[in-house]
Amino acid sequence: MDTTQDRILKSLKSLPNINPADIDALVDIQQDKNVSLVKAILKQGLVSEQDLLVLLMRELHIPSIDLTKYRLDDRLKNVIVEKTARQYVVVPLSLLGQTLTVAIADPLNVFIMDDLRNITGKEIEFVIAPASQILKVMDRFYKPAPQVPAFEDSRQASQDFEILPGKEQLQDSQPEKGDPLGGDEAPVIRIVNLIIKEALRQRASDIHMEPQEQGMRVRYRIDGMLQDILTIPKETKNAVTVRIKLMAKMDITNTQTPQDGRFKMKVGRQEVDFRVSMLPTTFGQKIVMRVLDKNNLSVGLSSLGFSTHARELLEASVYKPFGMILVTGPTGSGKSTTLYSLVNKLNTPDKNIITIEEPVEYLVDGLTQIEVRPEIGLNFAVGLRAVLRQSPDVVMVGEIRDAETADIAIKASLTGQLVLSTLHTNSASDAVTRLVDMGLEPFLVASSLIVICAQRLCRRICDFCKKPVDIKPEMLQKISHRLTPGAVLYEGKGCEHCRGTGYKGRVGVTEILLIDDQIRNMLLKRSTSAEIARYAQRNQGMKLLFDDVVDKMLAGETSLAEVFRIASEEE
Repeated sequence: MDTTQDRILKSLKSLPNINPADIDALVDIQQDKNVSLVKAILKQGLVSEQDLLVLLMRELHIPSIDLTKYRLDDRLKNVIVEKTARQYVVVPLSLLGQTLTVAIADPLNVFIMDDLRNITGKEIEFVIAPASQILKVMDRFYKPAPQVPAFEDSRQASQDFEILPGKEQLQDSQPEKGDPLGGDEAPVIRIVNLIIKEALRQRASDIHMEPQEQGMRVRYRIDGMLQDILTIPKETKNAVTVRIKLMAKMDITNTQTPQDGRFKMKVGRQEVDFRVSMLPTTFGQKIVMRVLDKNNLSVGLSSLGFSTHARELLEASVYKPFGMILVTGPTGSGKSTTLYSLVNKLNTPDKNIITIEEPVEYLVDGLTQIEVRPEIGLNFAVGLRAVLRQSPDVVMVGEIRDAETADIAIKASLTGQLVLSTLHTNSASDAVTRLVDMGLEPFLVASSLIVICAQRLCRRICDFCKKPVDIKPEMLQKISHRLTPGAVLYEGKGCEHCRGTGYKGRVGVTEILLIDDQIRNMLLKRSTSAEIARYAQRNQGMKLLFDDVVDKMLAGETSLAEVFRIASEEE
């Protein structure tokens, strides 16, 4: 049976422009000078460093990582000190529980693994990176730098990491037997765990795993933007897909139709849900995992970026005995998080709270949660009718998509239930007229609505590389009337803390419309959304989305580019 070194030598021989005599000379050099095969290959210059990286990925089934786009955790300097890192040409990436993940240039040197295990007292997992890249990153990493917590959501890197059974498996959950991937020590399982752990560490909201002709690209959505993280070897991508399917309780034999699933992981004392979507593509099955951290549901509206005025209006509205609260905005604007944050305030033993969603975003104790299943006839309208026969105090409808659902929800809000839901509109005033345009009677809409919140998410400038900037005059034309003399605008220049993006974290931008008697009269008279918005600005002090994001820019929280990205003055 061929050893790993034999397989790599065979792969080298199969490459074009490689002379078999050079391979023989390579082996002689390796033996005479007692150096590793990787060092000997690079010293002879038989292939480039990047080509060797691809070859090692293919033969060893180990993912590679681009360290230039990776932010290292300063606390790991004490786990692997600079002298050790330079001796073995490694750099520490993350520590979770007793598992230390490192980037290594020479994965064939088994002594490195043993030595690092003895030095650190940790189990070692590794990914491959070019030696030149590791050395460059090492120079920057081991310079004195301010200490920055790697887990900003209070997950500590030293805590445990395990997969938990979902609610539907709690009754019959047993340890997996006959795992086709070979147990918890299988390389594929380590790869999947590494991807998930890093997503949690980097505050990713989604993990995208996209099969390509030469492998599988892994990207994280961080602060709303996708960023390349690493590449999984072509030979390993199918096994990775199977592993994730097993975790999400999907049918591993079905590769031709889309599938959905979910699983839960425990990181120390925190439990994080993952919603998994599988989609067949040309080169395999694309996986998207949505990270659902229940800690986000109890952080409070102020932490979500709501102004004091907006927060007071919403919190007062949520304690009304009946009526409807709407949250509007595009996909990915944080509507679900806002709804759950409001519901969380009402989640007490004396209330019967039922949600109907597609799919259920967060599994929350104390709530009765229903998932829409159109394939068996359980849509929002059917589910909502059934929910109303369960004597609810509060009903949360994931989304109002059609007139039937809207009609039932509004009538429910008029008969003693507090109803919370979402609608896809550009502004709060648009939501009022949209319901009428859907065919609902204006007097029903006017009587049921309490408050409407339109929202977006804009990226927050990184505090570590935030600097004042001079903006070209033509860029300021649209907001010149909002600028006061001496106003200073900021941008992030990009640093290792924000992965070179200039942004770190997000902040909510909101527009709150309180439905008062005058707006109800305007609805009955079929006033336009623009007329309603003008009234609310003059008489309620309503701040439009554009105004709110400009205020956040002037306060130094976000940039001019983000202002134009998420809102326009016409909205």
